[in-house]
Amino acid sequence: MIKTAVIPVAGFGTRMLPASKSISKEMLPLADKPVIDYIVEECLLAGIEHIVLITHSRKSDIENYFDKNFELEASLQKSNKNELLKIVQKYQSDDLRITAVRQGEAKGLGHAILCARDIVGNQPFAVLLPDVIVESLSSESNNIPLFEMIQQFKRTRSSQIMVEPVAAEDVSKYGIVDLSKELLEISNSKPLQGIVEKPSVEDAPSNLAVVGRYVFSPKIWQHLELTRAGVGGEIQLTDAILSLLVEENVYAVPLKGVSKDCGCKIGYYKAFVDEVLSRNDQESKKFLDYLVSIADKHLQTERQPTTEQVSLKTPIKLVS
Repeated sequence: MIKTAVIPVAGFGTRMLPASKSISKEMLPLADKPVIDYIVEECLLAGIEHIVLITHSRKSDIENYFDKNFELEASLQKSNKNELLKIVQKYQSDDLRITAVRQGEAKGLGHAILCARDIVGNQPFAVLLPDVIVESLSSESNNIPLFEMIQQFKRTRSSQIMVEPVAAEDVSKYGIVDLSKELLEISNSKPLQGIVEKPSVEDAPSNLAVVGRYVFSPKIWQHLELTRAGVGGEIQLTDAILSLLVEENVYAVPLKGVSKDCGCKIGYYKAFVDEVLSRNDQESKKFLDYLVSIADKHLQTERQPTTEQVSLKTPIKLVS
């Protein structure tokens, strides 16, 4: 069984500037928890016991979040705030080990994953990109999409990549997998024929985009090592996967759930609102009432004609 997951969190998060200038984008809150908390929680539900964070010196806030905070915990205990104490101690358990490895240079996703080689060793492992939150359509733990990927790896002994369809105009934003035409509408895992990083609409082999969840056999290590730096001097994970395809099957696993892109501002806005409303408690109901009230206000503002529009409608008197 796969028990180790690698989470690369060393990136600058430029799409979330200016907030990400001083706060790690992974630490931006969704409701009352940072984004990275949801990623680690997903790992636990999938049976992961060891998480390797690929981080950077400027990302100490992530490491601090999962570390013990003696003063805070002592204060909560003294005040008998036991529920809050339980929340902040959630990841202080013998069931989970978190290791931080620093990526000294920004040399791409492939390089970031390669930084974990000495820690992970010669065993299969999962990779989760922290920009994307993946939710199952079912509340049962064995239906967690990452768990299903791990089970699929056990059956095939081959690497797995999670995919989902995207609109044609969005294919240039993602890695797109290549499947034979009769398999483009997939409902089960299928071996892919290739993968293209951010192709144009005309060159895209399908509309199936990589979601940001992978399960790799240890064979990926040698392909990452041999991958040369490409555009921008970065080692691309996509190139290593293409090389791996020569040696073994790599399966495309359709996402049976919902993905939320928290790496861009509009995706983050949507994910924040979705998360708060999903709580279905008194606070979320108040928040929904507030959203409805301000939506009505903004819609009314948009319907009101501007000064320019009003002047255009005012009849002009001709003076002879």
